[in-house]
Amino acid sequence: MNNQENTNEAKALVQSQFGKNAQHYVQSELHAKGDDLALLVEWLQPKRSARALDIATGGGHVSKALSPHVGGVVACDLTREMLQAASGHLHAEGCDNVLFVRGDAEDLPFLNGAFDIVTCRIAPHHFPNPGAFVQEAARVLQTGGQFLMIDNVVPTGAMGAWRDKIEKLRDPSHLRCLSVDEWQALFQKAGLTEAQSLLRRKTFRFQSWMERMSCTEEQVRETERLILSGEQAWQAYFNVVIEDGHVISFEIEEWMVLAKK
Repeated sequence: MNNQENTNEAKALVQSQFGKNAQHYVQSELHAKGDDLALLVEWLQPKRSARALDIATGGGHVSKALSPHVGGVVACDLTREMLQAASGHLHAEGCDNVLFVRGDAEDLPFLNGAFDIVTCRIAPHHFPNPGAFVQEAARVLQTGGQFLMIDNVVPTGAMGAWRDKIEKLRDPSHLRCLSVDEWQALFQKAGLTEAQSLLRRKTFRFQSWMERMSCTEEQVRETERLILSGEQAWQAYFNVVIEDGHVISFEIEEWMVLAKK
């Protein structure tokens, strides 16, 4: 299988996984009420005249957060069902300045310099070519525009590979979390200058984390088994909580970055 076939297969998996779980992501407390939503508005300081693009909008939570502060938001996603679910939710909330567009993060259907603000939250670990995504985000930004990205990150080496394997058992559409250093290199290559960033931790309850992707009992068992089999130092790094031989919770690292073109 060549690279293009691998890429197409990965994107088909994303559409399949998120298509059947679209409503879960609209309703997810973790995605809908994260304090990063208020923080991104604070960092961006958007103007009422601004044109914003939210890449891989998912449940539309970033679009909803930006909507009252900008002239208009384009909520873009590869998965039609996600757009439909997000559209219903946002229109019910009175977000009348949001336009929903189906599009690929690595080949955006927009002109150069079309937006003042571009955002992408908790999605790039699904993208086959993160470099192409960053290049596209930079391309559709006007000079002086702002790009705000939030995603899970991992350390380099075996520990990061273990975390990615856990994610992929739960969600076959997961590809790879990058390290902060890798992201910074991609930003620099795309001509984006980091203005500020924040590395922080989030806690997940294991059962609800698995349920959000409608996992089978076998997936739950295999994912838990892999976590339990991880090296003690790895479990300690991600603060894995184990009770009576079962995983209760764990932490992940999330990087939030604001860059300017």
